[in-house]
Amino acid sequence: MAVGLGPLSTLYPVPGFDLGIASAGIKRPGRKDVVVMRCAEGSSVAGVFTLNAFCAAPVILARKRVLGNVRYLLTNTGNANAGTGESGLQDAVRTCASLAQLAGVDESAVLPFSTGVIGEPLPVEKIEGALQAALDDLAADNWAAAATGIMTTDTLPKGASRQFVHDGVTVTVTGISKGAGMIRPNMATMLGYIATDAKVSQSVLQDLLRDAANKSFNRITIDGDTSTNDCCMLIATGQAPLEEITQAGGALFAALKQAVFEVCMEVAQAIVRDGEGATKFVTVQVNGGATYQECLDVGYAVAHSPLIKTALFASDPNWGRILAAVGRAGVAQLDVGLIDVFLGDVCIASRGCRAASYTEEQGAAVMAKEEISIRIELGRGTCSETIWTTDLSHEYVKINAEYRT
Repeated sequence: MAVGLGPLSTLYPVPGFDLGIASAGIKRPGRKDVVVMRCAEGSSVAGVFTLNAFCAAPVILARKRVLGNVRYLLTNTGNANAGTGESGLQDAVRTCASLAQLAGVDESAVLPFSTGVIGEPLPVEKIEGALQAALDDLAADNWAAAATGIMTTDTLPKGASRQFVHDGVTVTVTGISKGAGMIRPNMATMLGYIATDAKVSQSVLQDLLRDAANKSFNRITIDGDTSTNDCCMLIATGQAPLEEITQAGGALFAALKQAVFEVCMEVAQAIVRDGEGATKFVTVQVNGGATYQECLDVGYAVAHSPLIKTALFASDPNWGRILAAVGRAGVAQLDVGLIDVFLGDVCIASRGCRAASYTEEQGAAVMAKEEISIRIELGRGTCSETIWTTDLSHEYVKINAEYRT
C-alpha cells in the first residue's frame, strides 16, 4: 500500500562503485538476499550508525572498520544478527573474512550489514555459499537489483539519483535504502547506501553525511522504534577528474551537498511512503519554536501518537488529539493561547481552542487525502522543524504480529 511510491526512476551508475546480488536462501529459497558492493581503491567512506544500545554485531564491526581502507560492503537480509552476543560478532567477522579471501583483500577492508529477525544465529554457511555468485555479478548498473536485494518487509525498492556538471565534468550521486517498519532512525535509516564519484576527504565526507542524515533520515518515523541495525553509508570513489574536496566550501562542495541532500531526502521519504500498512503520507511541520529541539519534541509527540495515527487511518479530523499531543510534548512554559494548528490550509485550532471558522467538513476533506500536512504554530520564536510519518492501520498490526510466523 505504498503511498505515492512508484517504480524506481533511473539510477545512474557511479564510476568506481559496483554491486552484485545473489541468493543465499536465508528465509526463502531462491530469494536474492545477499548484496556485495565494491569500492574503488582509494575511496573515502563515511558512516552513521544506530544509537540503540542493543546494536547488532555487524554494526559493532562496521563502526570499528569504517575509517580504514574499505573496499567491500556485505549485506544480508532475513537475519539481523542482533541480540546474538559474542557468537554473533564472530559470525560477522567470519563472513567478512570469507568475502575478503575470495576478493583478495584484507578482511578489515570488508564492512558487514544485516537486516531481518532479531535474536537468531546468522546462517553463516548460507551466506558464504552465495558470496562467489555475488562477486561474479558485480556491475556498475546493478543499483536497482541491489535495491530489491536489501528489502525485507518493503513492498517496493527505494532509490534516487542526481547528476550535476562542474568544470565540464559530470558528477553522479546515487543511493538506495530499505525500511518499512521499526523506523525511528536515531542517525540514519534501517539501511542506506549512497555513492558518488567525487573525490572527498574522509572528514568532510563524514560531516556531509551526518548533516544530510539529520535533515532526512533523522526526520522520518513510522512507529517510533529505533532499530538495532540502522546504518547509512556514503562512499566517494574519487573517479571524477576533479580536485579533491577537502573543506566544506566552494562551488563544487555546494553542488555535491545539494545532490547528496536531495538523494537522502528522496530515499528517506520513500521509506515513509512504504511504511508497513501505510495509507497516508503525513508531513508534521512545527514552526515558531524557541529552539529546534522543542520543535522536534512537538513534532514527534504528534507523529508517534497512536491516537493521532489511528485517526489519520480513519480520515477522522479529531483535532483534540493533536492538541493533547502538543500539550504533553514537554515544552517548558508552553503558552497554549499562542498556538494555532492547521490541517493542510485549514485552521482547525486557534489560540488553543477550536477555530471560529472551522467546520468538520473542511477537516474531513483534508483527511480524506493520501498526503496530509499537519502544521503547528507555537508562537514562541523563529525555529522550525519538519517530520514525515504515516498513519497506523490494521495492516501494520497484521504485518508485525505475523513477522516471525
